[in-house]
Amino acid sequence: MARTRVLVVEDSATVRERLIEALADDRDIEIVGVAEDGRQGIELCRLHRPDAITMDMMMPVMSGLAATEYIMAHCPTPILIVSSSLNRGELFKIYDALSAGAVDVLEKPTGAEFDGEWPRRLRSAVKLVAKIKVISHPRARLQSRLSASEILTPATPSQQPQRRCRIVAIGASTGGPGAVSEVLRSLPRHFRIPVLVVVHMNAAFASALTDWLDAQCGRHVVTAQNGALVASLQGCVAVAPGDRHLTVRSGRILLTDDAERHSCRPSVDVLFESIAAEYGASAAACLLTGMGKDGALGLLRIRQAGGLTIAQDEASSVVYGMPREAVALGAVACVSPLKDIGPRLAALQGSFAEVTQ
Repeated sequence: MARTRVLVVEDSATVRERLIEALADDRDIEIVGVAEDGRQGIELCRLHRPDAITMDMMMPVMSGLAATEYIMAHCPTPILIVSSSLNRGELFKIYDALSAGAVDVLEKPTGAEFDGEWPRRLRSAVKLVAKIKVISHPRARLQSRLSASEILTPATPSQQPQRRCRIVAIGASTGGPGAVSEVLRSLPRHFRIPVLVVVHMNAAFASALTDWLDAQCGRHVVTAQNGALVASLQGCVAVAPGDRHLTVRSGRILLTDDAERHSCRPSVDVLFESIAAEYGASAAACLLTGMGKDGALGLLRIRQAGGLTIAQDEASSVVYGMPREAVALGAVACVSPLKDIGPRLAALQGSFAEVTQ
């Protein structure tokens, strides 16, 4: 079996040594280059064409964000961000890099981890991102897609709800920050239906997702608060906090520490299932790019309850995992390019019939 070829981009000599040591302990991984700044990273990426890159964010000469943007535009390669940045401004740069095409993020070692824990997580993350087929110029590519490329699977007559939509739920994983941002940006300012969002994110970096989306989307985006009335979120977007399930019960937000679902907390399935039970045919849900199958069964529950279900198409997904699972289950009424999902949701301020006909 071919080894996973990795390029390490890190300006700190201490962290760089930890990265190299951790990766070198795996016979299935080959380190093909080591760079101390973003510009060197670009040069070595073009020279060696690695299977994956570990990328620091804060570096001299050229930042990790600038290097990520260039690499994803000119020599697309799966990028794992490895960062210790926890202040708001630097976390924003991480989300910008994820939106630009980086695949995932892992915190740098602090020295407080159990022996061998962090190296194992690093090796696992590197191997995982290396399997992802990334694309160049993601946003330009998405914008060029024609709406004629949509695949529509109309709901059965018994599932054609006529009631107005009262809630929209969105779930995403790998590639999720950029995809969710794209959908929210395309909603009109007068869109008043509450939107609940679950994105799989490393808990250490999840704290800034709400603020980043708020700055990106021109909408009021908040972190979901336990006990908040859903009705109070008209015109707003509420995002699940890190490591808490987001559900709705009796018209209120309920955050729980229940067991992980599909190794995830928050879980998209948990949100979608509660939405199906609470809102039935007056709900709409979107399942966006992501690895695994979280959200597929929950989306089926919403469709069975008569709600509208949308999945991102393969061409515009960073990873067509979760949407594919939902399509295979028969959970999806509409498979759509990312650029068309926002306009479809905007139409929900009328009736579902306006969207599915």
